[in-house]
Amino acid sequence: MEFLQMYFPVSGVKTWVFLPPLVAFVVSCFTSMGGVSGAFLLLPFQVSFLHFTSPSVSATNFVFNIVAIPSGVYRYLKEGRMAWPLTWVIIVGTLPGVFIGYYLRVLYLPNPRAFKLFVGCVLLYIGVRLLYEMTARSQRGKKEMKAIEEKFSHHARRLTESQAARVSSGLPPEAVVKTVSFSLSRVEYEFWGQRFSFSTPGMFLLAFVVGIIGGTYGIGGGAIIAPFCVAVFHLPVYTVAGAALFGTFLTSVAGVFFYSVIPTQSGLVCAPDWMLGFLFGAGGFAGMYCGARLQKFVPQKYLKLFLGILITFLAGSYIIQFFIK
Repeated sequence: MEFLQMYFPVSGVKTWVFLPPLVAFVVSCFTSMGGVSGAFLLLPFQVSFLHFTSPSVSATNFVFNIVAIPSGVYRYLKEGRMAWPLTWVIIVGTLPGVFIGYYLRVLYLPNPRAFKLFVGCVLLYIGVRLLYEMTARSQRGKKEMKAIEEKFSHHARRLTESQAARVSSGLPPEAVVKTVSFSLSRVEYEFWGQRFSFSTPGMFLLAFVVGIIGGTYGIGGGAIIAPFCVAVFHLPVYTVAGAALFGTFLTSVAGVFFYSVIPTQSGLVCAPDWMLGFLFGAGGFAGMYCGARLQKFVPQKYLKLFLGILITFLAGSYIIQFFIK
């Protein structure tokens, strides 16, 4: 089996060549259904299993996002589920945050133990909030969300029973995102007969903070933005996923640029391991397309439960690491 192993000189990793794309495919297939690229899970995998611990691991994670995300974004675009006002607010907010996050990573937090605690606390709040959304008390009075959930479930059953799924994107004309209003104070859009809105400054501030976190760890930010949009801004995950993925893609491009071009004074290796990142991205490319295609067949409550458990677990691992080291 030695001939199947490959050495990556930038990261110093030696592993089976099929392992990175296989892990990325499985992770991305599930996480992309909720607008998450999966980079936030691949980073711990690289650190813990591949022993890739230098700051360039963050840049390599960004390479994964760049290669993997376009397939998922394409699918959401094809099905008309891209909420463009939400997408642009996320992009404008996260880009300056990524720049700040880069400097935090390479200059002030080469071993970001305290910052991991902060990230863990933020993710813990989001994960618990998502799990709370599953309770009966939280579900009272959410008729609009329930109506969309029922429509999606009904339509998914029809798709499964018919041949239409093979020749079309699978969604009726009314199941697309339509912008109603877009201003500096508030954004409102319509999806499947229901209207949803959010504060533009509030979303911008969230994206800016997420950009700092994403720029530091190389996670893009979708792992935080997507569940926050669902749990706090009460937006349907079916409309959030595409915007979160597209925003993560563009901020990842900026992240790779910062880590590759901007010089550092600390002497740390910050440029990405392009080959390793490409292998992860190749698996993620296929996984995200499958996840985006399958999302309409998975009830929103299960997506919330999955994201809630996953993010709460990640938050717990960050917090535990702070106290045991």
